[in-house]
Amino acid sequence: MQTDAPILKELVLAGGGHSHALLLRMWGMHPIPGIRLTVISDHAHAPYSGMLPGLIEGVYTFDEAHIDIARLCIFAGARFIRGRVIGLDLAGKRVRVADRPPIAYDLLSLNVGSVPPTEPVPGADTYAIQVKPVSALLTALDSLLEQPKPPRSITVVGGGAGGVELLMALMHRFNATFRDARPPTTYRLVHSEAQLLETHHHRVRRTVAAELRRRGVELVLEDRVVEVLQNGLKLQSGSLVEADAVFWATGAAAPQWPAAAGLSVDARGFVAVTETLQSVSHPEVFAAGDVASMKAHPRPKSGVFAVRQAKPLYHNLRAVLLGEPLRAYRPQSQFLSLIGTADGRAIASRGPFSWHSRTMWRWKEHIDRKFMRRFEDLPSMEILRPNAAAPRTAMTGELEDVIRNHQFRCSGCGAKVGQGVLERALRRAIEEAPGSEPSEHVLVGLEERDDAAVLSVPPGSYLLQSVDYFPALLSDPYLFARIAVVHAASDLHAMGARISSAQLTAVLPPASSKAQEETLYQIVSGVLTALAQEGATLVGGHSAEGKELALGLTVNGWSPKDAVLTKNGMRAGDRLVLTKPLGVGCLFAAEMRLRARARWLDQAIASMLASNGPAGTIFRSHGAHALTDITGFGLAGHLLEMLTASRCDARLDVQCIPALPGALEVLAQGIASSLQQENRRIADAIQHTRSGPTDPYFELLFDPQTAGGLLASVPAAEAEACLAALKAQGYAASAVIGEVTAQANEHPRIVLA
Repeated sequence: MQTDAPILKELVLAGGGHSHALLLRMWGMHPIPGIRLTVISDHAHAPYSGMLPGLIEGVYTFDEAHIDIARLCIFAGARFIRGRVIGLDLAGKRVRVADRPPIAYDLLSLNVGSVPPTEPVPGADTYAIQVKPVSALLTALDSLLEQPKPPRSITVVGGGAGGVELLMALMHRFNATFRDARPPTTYRLVHSEAQLLETHHHRVRRTVAAELRRRGVELVLEDRVVEVLQNGLKLQSGSLVEADAVFWATGAAAPQWPAAAGLSVDARGFVAVTETLQSVSHPEVFAAGDVASMKAHPRPKSGVFAVRQAKPLYHNLRAVLLGEPLRAYRPQSQFLSLIGTADGRAIASRGPFSWHSRTMWRWKEHIDRKFMRRFEDLPSMEILRPNAAAPRTAMTGELEDVIRNHQFRCSGCGAKVGQGVLERALRRAIEEAPGSEPSEHVLVGLEERDDAAVLSVPPGSYLLQSVDYFPALLSDPYLFARIAVVHAASDLHAMGARISSAQLTAVLPPASSKAQEETLYQIVSGVLTALAQEGATLVGGHSAEGKELALGLTVNGWSPKDAVLTKNGMRAGDRLVLTKPLGVGCLFAAEMRLRARARWLDQAIASMLASNGPAGTIFRSHGAHALTDITGFGLAGHLLEMLTASRCDARLDVQCIPALPGALEVLAQGIASSLQQENRRIADAIQHTRSGPTDPYFELLFDPQTAGGLLASVPAAEAEACLAALKAQGYAASAVIGEVTAQANEHPRIVLA
């Protein structure tokens, strides 16, 4: 009997701002059965605005100043979609995301922040360093700090609280990093108004201006930037301001796509919302944070309001889903601002009150760290959270009908996904798929909708075929499908074959027909995208219902009869070349335990998405004697298969084995894949010299990989050129990790150096 609640409705959160981060935490403790929660964000780590100046100053680390949105999604049982929102289809209820299929919603919330207002100023996009997105700001800052000498002059454009804090933080960081620089860096602040911090009390404005002048900052007020040059600024007054680095902090502008989609917006383009945080024009769309504008209660753009809006946003989204009354939110008219001055002090500002002291900095630190601990110290929750008892609501009857329907679903062919769902999902995915030339070897394929595919094999070639099947590794079905194709195709690439076609088996969890269609649409879109990159065609498949999302792929390819590569051709003296870093298994095991950083997973996903096709071609062109792909058995298991088939031994330099960021760290903590112990059964075939059984590098040998790299036995004379070609092709982590040696005993062994 099916116990997990089927998917009934789609709640989508676009953006990873403060409101949504807090909402995810609350949702994780009180989910609604039958609701699929999806978060779309272009960054898995969301910067906390209160700590950003301290991060720039060097007071905080990256992790201390960022909210791990992907980790929060695991806690909340939400899907995480890595992507940049570029538009809305309000009629079709879909969120358009760059470089991937759109995401369907029944209810949508926007917390996407604001963008820098640079468009009217020529050169600002080209030469100025924008404060948003923060990731780009930090990259630019790191680049400047890595230079042998500091910039001669730094200018910040924008005299609000953000610009002032940014300038003071930059001064502290550069002066500390380049302590002995002569001449020292000069600093300027350019602001179009007569006063800094015009929304604050005059006492605060005086305090800030005096503090900046005391530190030698040149204030350029009542003058507007009309052009940003490669080496400075042109002002409205006609003055030219020299600057080696220009930081742009001029406030908040609205992204263009909400208005372009047809949402009601205010005069500046921000989404107009009611007191319930619903769009004035589209009540199924909510908005919070900087992107939202409350017509009845206009307020300045501040992280304070995004934080305060989280609770009413959470309540009202639940209320709509459950058919309950909504609550009005009325923001406070005054709020406390704590402006760090990058010297161990902060300025407290609320109405006419202000105080500049170390006490205020300690207070600010306490508030900020307490806020961030809410996302690090997550409550311990039941693993099967969706089965928790929930009160009866207006949605309960609808959910019970769907559950009842799925409890009595037939087995056999009765477990197939409905024909209408299948047809609609396929049609949409095929219409939107990247163009690819139909293969001349596919005689009857997907378009013909016949009972079987009909394929031909080129004369003088062998047909190669492989199959893979596994449950979803990611909550994003589109990315998971792309990775599944790379994984399945790797078996053929390892044998020198060209991928020709594939068949897909998709197992979908119980859901409404609409939700199943959307899941299948995302899967088929991912498969078609990845197959197009492989130069292959989808020729058929099968769909069924099951407890969890899973994919299987049968891939077909061909190779000239004299060009098939196998595992048994290794020769003593060959170099062992690995194309991708290891660590996928342990990192995703850590993710399930909420112990993995999102940026580690981002790099693991990027590695898994890289096709092994080009690497296989390079190895063949450099005369590789044997080749295999590294997947479920880990590096040691697959290498031992090659050694057994070739009757050889191997020596590995463990320090040369590439590892994904975070992999060695989680292995050192004892976190490993559930397959690790089974893979370790071959440990007796490994001889230790310096690396022992407790070394994380030793454990890395047994880590199972999904869409792992290729391992080749390459002639020693070709190894250097082969490695250079791999790196030029984009396999940045590829490395020579050891050599093949003559077999010394009856059974092959691996010696760790």
